[in-house]
Amino acid sequence: MKFDFLRNRWFKFTLVSVLYILLFVVWTGNLWLLLGVPVIYDIYISKYMNRWFWGKHKKLKRNNRTYKKTMEWVEAIVFAVVVTSFIRYFFFALYVIPTPSMEKTLLVGDYLWVSKIAYGPSVPNTPVSFPMVHNMMPLSSTKKSYKEWIQWKYHRLRGFGQVERGDVVVFNFPAGDTVVLERASETYYDILRDFQAEYGPARGREVLYSNYTIITHPVDKRENYVKRCVGIPGDTLVMEKMELFVNGSKFPEIPGQQQMYLIQTDAPLSTTVLDNLGISQRDRQFIRDAGTYYLPLTAENLQRVQSLKNVVDIKSIMEIHPSPAVFPQDPEHFAWNRDTFGPLWIPKRGATVKLTTDNIALYERIIDLYEGNDFDRRDGKFYINGEPADTYTFKMDYYFMMGDNRHNSLDSRYWGFVPEDHIVGKASVIWLSTDEDKRFPANIRWNRMFRKIK
Repeated sequence: MKFDFLRNRWFKFTLVSVLYILLFVVWTGNLWLLLGVPVIYDIYISKYMNRWFWGKHKKLKRNNRTYKKTMEWVEAIVFAVVVTSFIRYFFFALYVIPTPSMEKTLLVGDYLWVSKIAYGPSVPNTPVSFPMVHNMMPLSSTKKSYKEWIQWKYHRLRGFGQVERGDVVVFNFPAGDTVVLERASETYYDILRDFQAEYGPARGREVLYSNYTIITHPVDKRENYVKRCVGIPGDTLVMEKMELFVNGSKFPEIPGQQQMYLIQTDAPLSTTVLDNLGISQRDRQFIRDAGTYYLPLTAENLQRVQSLKNVVDIKSIMEIHPSPAVFPQDPEHFAWNRDTFGPLWIPKRGATVKLTTDNIALYERIIDLYEGNDFDRRDGKFYINGEPADTYTFKMDYYFMMGDNRHNSLDSRYWGFVPEDHIVGKASVIWLSTDEDKRFPANIRWNRMFRKIK
């Protein structure tokens, strides 16, 4: 026959071995995985495992109905878990939008297809984990779904490209390394600062730990966030009166970008008007006695609201005074807020900065936590791994992320840079979208399904 060679065991062995080496050895750069080649050889050539184990297994399935039914279920489950875990780790993941920080680009209830090969998948830091869940066991808010017996160093496989300005990126939350379980919606560092402001540095930490349950997560098990990348390594960005500039040029306008407005009315806005504006119920803030609304609006919706007869006045809400909540939480040296921020240079791998008391707040977390050094300051001097240091050379690239809903987004303006090892993938497609304010089937947003994310 013309294609008899396809049945040849040596041809099958060679083909599978080449594909295995290219995918698992060359792509991952892990020579230990060459140990899989003898296994492939046994499957197609020597068949030792088949005679010793699989042959007996097949015989039991033929002769024992209970064993057959049980093993069919076990084999199906194991196959499904292995395949889906492999795809989830190395090719794509699914993510659902939980908050309105990216409206109107992404809405609460949008289900995303996240491409990991867009930037190259990162090898898991914690390979020993319960399959198909993230960081907590199903039906539990306290029990971790992984074990830290084995910890792999950061290693990213080759992808189709790199993170670019304007990409919508899913990443592990940098400030999510430590979590207060009873107040999981807040960052540990914000809570700690509040306690230390009230009780003092040492006593504040002690009171926090005695009253709450504190846990830590490795990089790959921190909560996933999605934002737009507005700054890449080496960029300098600045916000002036809510306008974002990168390297001296205004950042391109994003269709659907929102900011908060104070709207004065002489009669309440109807539910129909608010629905037509696409403002979710959770975003509708109304002070009835004053006839005042606080609403997030796009440029298009701003014009529509201005034309309403019962609208008396509209003012944009812009912060003026320095905010201690804004990165790097050092208003003495950085008098910034969410609307007036920077200039800020984004660290780049291989670049060296001079460390001073004026700028150390920007880089301390990078040096100490993200890049794994022992950082200390004594008598006005800095020490890295026990050695005096007045400069530092970065080991990784960093990024700056912001939500399109600029006044309702917890982003890099509050917790700083996103290290490259926290990048999960590129948000590529909305494959399903449901409206939390409606019931099935009216809650399905058919016009958003299979929409490419821009």
